[in-house]
Amino acid sequence: MLQSLSIIGIGAFGEFMLRHLAPFFTITVFDPFADTSTICNTYNVQNAATITQAAQSDIIIIATPVKTIHQICKDIAPHLSEGQLVMDVASVKSQPAETMQATLPDYVDLIGLHPLFGPQSGKYGIHNQNIALVNLRGQRASGVTQFLEGTLHLNVIPCTAAEHDQQMAYVQGLTHMIGRIMRMMDIPEITQETKTFSLLRQMSDLVKNDSDALFKAIQTDNPYVENTKEQFFTAVKDLEDSLKES
Repeated sequence: MLQSLSIIGIGAFGEFMLRHLAPFFTITVFDPFADTSTICNTYNVQNAATITQAAQSDIIIIATPVKTIHQICKDIAPHLSEGQLVMDVASVKSQPAETMQATLPDYVDLIGLHPLFGPQSGKYGIHNQNIALVNLRGQRASGVTQFLEGTLHLNVIPCTAAEHDQQMAYVQGLTHMIGRIMRMMDIPEITQETKTFSLLRQMSDLVKNDSDALFKAIQTDNPYVENTKEQFFTAVKDLEDSLKES
């Protein structure tokens, strides 16, 4: 019998997860702000009428914006039972980790995940893509790692929440900022590309369709991004000044 799994929050990434998880679990989805009927029919999954119903599954994945995770945890906490596993897939890990540990009962296992890919970078498959794993409570990390690596063929990177956010300040904070700047520059079509420019354009293309909400979350929810932004804009100003002097 397949384990039951609930996904709370069916945005672009929530639906993207469904495609890869549906063959392995009995899945229930819940999103009070979206019509999930088409998605349920497409992937043959169940729709939860209430968050209480969604909280009954063996595994619960919270796939909502960081700012909503605290309320989600408060809503599901009274309905959780011993042995359940709750995970989040937010792009930052410190704040969700603190929220889940403080809000959810001690008898529930907790893991923070961050797939380092998405619908755009994973549209041709997710084999050998990276995923960060933060074990917060319980002994389920090895089993989750085995599934992610052995079944989904992902590369699992164990880390702490702080280690994750420190690195993501550059990996996401910097790249998404540069990608957004390139989009704002309205660069014309280029027919004489160098390999270097082609790679830069590909990087920008991967993030250009990200929502404003995701961009803002990456830039503001990670406590380490502010320092990265200061480093970046200081370096740009220093470079500009040096060019004026030369």
